[in-house]
Amino acid sequence: MQIKVLLIGDIVGKPGRSVVKELLGGFVSENDIEFVIANGENAAQGSGITENLFKEIVGAGVDVVTSGDHTWRRKEVIPVLERDKRLLRPHNYPATCPGKGSRVFDTPQGFRIGVVTVLGRVFMSGVECPFLTVAKAVEEVKVSTPLCIVEVHAEATSEKIAMGWRFAGKVSCLFGTHTHIPTADERVLPGGTAYITDLGMTGPYDSVIGRKKESVIYKFETTMHAPFDVATGDVRLCGAVVTLDTETGKATAIERVMLCSGQG
Repeated sequence: MQIKVLLIGDIVGKPGRSVVKELLGGFVSENDIEFVIANGENAAQGSGITENLFKEIVGAGVDVVTSGDHTWRRKEVIPVLERDKRLLRPHNYPATCPGKGSRVFDTPQGFRIGVVTVLGRVFMSGVECPFLTVAKAVEEVKVSTPLCIVEVHAEATSEKIAMGWRFAGKVSCLFGTHTHIPTADERVLPGGTAYITDLGMTGPYDSVIGRKKESVIYKFETTMHAPFDVATGDVRLCGAVVTLDTETGKATAIERVMLCSGQG
C-alpha cells in the first residue's frame, strides 16, 4: 500500500501558524494525507516554540513537530520535550538534553513511521556528527518499521546533499530545513529515498527569510543593530508531499507544495 506524508517547512511566527490553521485541514483531506510533519522552531515570534504554540500547531493537524538550533530559546518548552513525544529536538544534541530526536509514531491507519531529526555542523553550533547520529538512529527505527523519514536542519546545501547521498536507499525520505528558501531539487534518489535540500518557509514571503525587509536592509547597509521583527505579507505554506510504499519503505514520488493564504 502507498501512503502520503506532508512535510511542512519552518513555521515562522504568527503568520506561519495562521496559514497552517487556514489551509492544512483542507489540503490533508483533498490529498489523502496520512501523516504530517512540520518544523516549528520559529513559531514563537520567529525564534523558538512555547507549549501553547506547540498545542496550536498540533491542534491544526500536525502529527509531529520538529525543532532546530532555536530549540532552547524558550525555557518553557523543556517540560514539553520531556513529556510529549510529538515534539522532537535535534537527535545529535547531547544525550543528557531533555527530549528525543528520534521516535516511531503510529498513523491513523495503523502504519508506523520513524522520524529522525538532526542539526548540521557547517556554520552551525557544535553538535555530534549528523552522519553517524542518523546511521545509528536509522538502525534502531528499522527494527520497528521500514518507513523512516529524516530531517536535516542545516545551513550548508552541500552538507544536506551529502546526507541525502549517504542515506540513499537506506531511508524513505531525507529532507532539509532551516534556510527558509524552497529549493527546486526534489527527486527520488536511487534506492527509493525521496530528497529535497530545503522545504522553504511557512510564513511571510514579503520579507527577508521571514523578517521585515526594511530592518534587515538597514542592518546590512549600516552594520548597526535593528530589531528583526516577523513580517506579515504574502504568507505561504511551503513543503513537500512524499508518497511511500508501506511494505518496502521506499518512496515512489515527491512533490513540492506552495499554498498561498487566502486560496483555501
